[in-house]
Amino acid sequence: MRQATLASQASFEKFGRKGKRELFLDRMEQVVPWSELLALVEPHYPKAGNGRQPVGLAIMLRTYFLQQWFNLSDPGMEEAFYDSPALRRFAGVDLGVAAAPDETTILRFRHLLEQHELCGKMLDTVNLYLDSKGIRISTGTIVDATIIAAPSSTKNSTGKRDPEMHQTRKGRQWYFGAKAHIGVDSKEVVVHSVITSAASVADSHMLPDLLHGGEKKVWGDAGYQGQTESIHEAAPDAQDMTNRRTKFKNYVDEQAKRKNKTKSSVRAKVEHPFRILKRVFGFIKVRYRGLKKNHEWLCAAFALVNLYQHRNRLAPQGA
Repeated sequence: MRQATLASQASFEKFGRKGKRELFLDRMEQVVPWSELLALVEPHYPKAGNGRQPVGLAIMLRTYFLQQWFNLSDPGMEEAFYDSPALRRFAGVDLGVAAAPDETTILRFRHLLEQHELCGKMLDTVNLYLDSKGIRISTGTIVDATIIAAPSSTKNSTGKRDPEMHQTRKGRQWYFGAKAHIGVDSKEVVVHSVITSAASVADSHMLPDLLHGGEKKVWGDAGYQGQTESIHEAAPDAQDMTNRRTKFKNYVDEQAKRKNKTKSSVRAKVEHPFRILKRVFGFIKVRYRGLKKNHEWLCAAFALVNLYQHRNRLAPQGA
């Protein structure tokens, strides 16, 4: 009786509107370069044969991005397909034709991306697409890093914490997990470099690998000071614009303090990608054990962050 009532309600619904989730998916449908990303993955995707037929590549790629946007685990993604018509429509899942991808299928697709290191290539592909739209990487780079927490509990199958994660102190607080290091264009705020390390690795150690080599200026907080030589080795023409120490035992360097304030007006832009990653996409804890898996996930996440940041330029509202 209840099923019949629900069916009759669906048939005669006259009023409704799109929720935030559906509006978000409509916008991302417009801004993601689907053809370029599908072409990147297609050579590595299983072909149909005599055995079990693979789920369509377009469905699996969209499923992977839904996991990124809504911070869903593999079983959580499978469950969400049956709960949300909006997610099914976006991914192209028709329950009248076939079941939604199960968690094992979703896991295998993620492993495929990791095996062939395709997520870093996704970031490059997205940045090339942005370049074709006039959103280009210029000659300034801002470097920064953020800690992403990992479970410190040993209540798991191995009885141990993740051996690739470590703890570090920030202020008076201790953190255990990984660290995402990024290089961001100072003009367009496009993430062009991503490195994943244990949380205990100093930010400055990764600085040279975050530069593309054509920089004229490099910005960073005081954690990167004293790295002028490393900057010049990676980018010979770059000017070191990292913040300097201002407080000493007997005095405060007011001139350096003023310069730091000016530098920080540019350096602060690097916080925008981190805000989207953690607050919009909800990536505040590592999802997998090991740095490689989390690095691949982060590369894809920052590719989507770049698209999300520039969504209004790629697909203006009302256009």
